[in-house]
Amino acid sequence: MRESSKSARRRSYAVVGNGQKDSVLGLMSKSKTKKTASTIKTLAVDIGGSAVKAMLLDGAGKVMTQRERIETPRPATPAGVLKVISDLAKSNGGFDRVSVGFPGVVKNGITVTAPNLEKSWHGYELGKVLRRQLNRPVRVANDADVQGYGAIKGKGVELVLTLGTGLGSALFVDGCLVPNLELAHHRFRGKKTYEDYLGNRARKKAGNSKWNKHLRNAMKELDQLFSFDVVYLGGGNAKKITGRLPAKATIISNVAGLLGGIALWRE
Repeated sequence: MRESSKSARRRSYAVVGNGQKDSVLGLMSKSKTKKTASTIKTLAVDIGGSAVKAMLLDGAGKVMTQRERIETPRPATPAGVLKVISDLAKSNGGFDRVSVGFPGVVKNGITVTAPNLEKSWHGYELGKVLRRQLNRPVRVANDADVQGYGAIKGKGVELVLTLGTGLGSALFVDGCLVPNLELAHHRFRGKKTYEDYLGNRARKKAGNSKWNKHLRNAMKELDQLFSFDVVYLGGGNAKKITGRLPAKATIISNVAGLLGGIALWRE
């Protein structure tokens, strides 16, 4: 029996509190002003290989502030990226909880892989460290998963591809996430992977025209694999897509990577 959408979401991220899965309202019970679901403010953070973005969302997931962007430090160590997040948090004022999209596999707030950042991210307790740094409950998930939550309709098989420094991917079936789908590092042609053809380095080397051809070939192959109903194309390089898209493909705003952050708090 397929697990429910609720169960899948609980497996793909974790609330990081004081060593237990505390509720947001419980963690804020010491506040003088009692918070309700509609008044809770979420700081949505999207960690990318090129930049770290953030914006504030209200309880319904509507945008409260303009998206802010700071270039990802080099080297992209945990300390450097956390400093950027701290700066973004300060400029966004008061918030009650934090959602983070991370470019790699995430399990229970721990970053398992980080192919486009730095090796010290492997096994890093991002949720726990960030919760201590910001003194707010934190939920962390793969960045493509978060972007998918900001784009999907919740019906049928929906695939998300994020085109940026690397290639992100997420798969949803009737709104239920298949967590940590890392298509980027699977073979696409010969010994080369999807990211070898669709990452930003490949685009610069091959040129936009050939890169667009590779993208269409990849979508065709992935459609044969998943029989998706729709594929959403996001990320910073989505703006580099030219020509007519397949009928089942649609380009989404890069802001979806932040808007999806509210979904991490749905119970």
